[in-house]
Amino acid sequence: MLSWDIAYRFRKNTAHNGFLSFISASSTIGIVLGCAVLITALSMMNGFQLALQNKLLKVVPHVEYQRVDGPFEDWSAIAELAMQDNAVTGVSPVIQQTAMVQSGQEFKGIMLQGIDPETSGNGISDFIKNDALQALQQAEPTMVLGAGLARELGLSFGDRLTLLIAEQGNRAFQAPKRHQLRIVGLFNFGGEVDHKNAYVSLPTARRLAGIERGVTGIQLSVRDVFNADAVAKRVGNRLPELVYVNHWMRTHGHLYRDIELVRTVIYLVLVLVMAVACFNIVSTLVLTVTKKRAQIAMLKTMGLEDRKIVMIFIWQGLQNGLWGAFLGTIVGAVLALSLPQLMLWLEQLLSLQMLNDDVYFVSQIPSELRWQDLALVAGVAIVMSLLATIYPAWRATQVAPAKALHGSH
Repeated sequence: MLSWDIAYRFRKNTAHNGFLSFISASSTIGIVLGCAVLITALSMMNGFQLALQNKLLKVVPHVEYQRVDGPFEDWSAIAELAMQDNAVTGVSPVIQQTAMVQSGQEFKGIMLQGIDPETSGNGISDFIKNDALQALQQAEPTMVLGAGLARELGLSFGDRLTLLIAEQGNRAFQAPKRHQLRIVGLFNFGGEVDHKNAYVSLPTARRLAGIERGVTGIQLSVRDVFNADAVAKRVGNRLPELVYVNHWMRTHGHLYRDIELVRTVIYLVLVLVMAVACFNIVSTLVLTVTKKRAQIAMLKTMGLEDRKIVMIFIWQGLQNGLWGAFLGTIVGAVLALSLPQLMLWLEQLLSLQMLNDDVYFVSQIPSELRWQDLALVAGVAIVMSLLATIYPAWRATQVAPAKALHGSH
C-alpha cells in the first residue's frame, strides 16, 4: 500500500532529526503510560466491585424483614412464601442484637447474630470452618468471633468471654445482664466485619435475647443483587404481617455508588489523558509537513491525489497511536494482574497499611482485569490518535508544489 509505505518512510526518517524524534517518542510513550495507568485503575475499581458483590454481600443480607411488633413466630411459613419468588435464592432466619464484649478491662461493642447454618440464605458459613459451625449447636453457650476483634481483645480459640446485653423490658436504666460464652471458632472475612460481628446459634440467641420462640428477622438472598430493592418491595407486599423492609442498597449502597462515581471520573480522565498524549502527534505531524514540503510537492507533481496525501499522514500518526495502544495495553494488563502482589510488597517495604480493615470492607487492594476495559482504552487511544492526524493531514494537501519546490532551492 503506497500511502502506508510512504508514511513508514516519513516516520523512519524522523529518527534522524533529534527534535522530531523526541516529540514522536514522547507521543508514543505518553499513550503507553496513559493506557497502562487507566487499565490498572479500571481493573482496581472492578476488583472493589467484585469484592463488594461476591464477598461483602455474602455476610451482609441482600434483603431483610423485621416484624413491627415482636418476633416472627412461624418464620418457616414466611420463608415458603418468599421462595415462591423466582428472584429469591435463599432464606435465612436471624436474631440480631447489640452487645458489649468484655475481656479483662477491655470493652467492645458488637453486632451479635443468631444464625442457622443449615439454611440456604446465610453466606457467613463460607467463612467459618465446619467444625466451628457444628460446635455452635452445642448445649453450652458458644460463639464464633471475628478474627480482628479477637486480636484486639487478646482472645483465641477456646477462651471464654463475657457478653453484656441490655435486658428487654419497660423499665429504663436496667443493668445489662452478663453471659459467659466460649469461643469455638474465628472467622477471617477481612475488613470491618471481622471487628464488629459475632455469631451464635439460634437457641443461644433466644436465651440471650429473652425470646421463647421465633426469630427477630428474616434475611433473603436474591439472584441479582442490584435488583434487591424491587425484590424487597415485591416480596414484602405479599407477607401477611406488617414488617420493616431493609436491603443492602440502604445499608451499604454508598460503597457501590462510590465505586461507580470513581469509575465515571476515570472514564473522563481517560479521554483527557489521551487528548494530552495525542497532542504530541499533532506537533509531530505539523513539523513533518513543514519539513517535508518539498517531498510533498514532488508527490503532487507526480500526480499523487490529495486523498492519498491525507492518508500518508493519517497512517503516520496512527502508527504512533497503534504502537502506544498495543504496548500500553500489554503493560496495563501485566500491572493489573500483578497489582495485589505489588501493593502487598509496597506495604511491606514501607511498613504501612493502605487499606485499614477497621474502616474498609477489604484489607488489600483487589484487581479484576476485564477484556472490555482493554478494548475500551485501546480503542479510545486509537480514535484520539486518528483525530489528531486530521489537521496536519489537511495542511499537507494545501502545499503549493511550485512555491514549495522553488523555496527548497
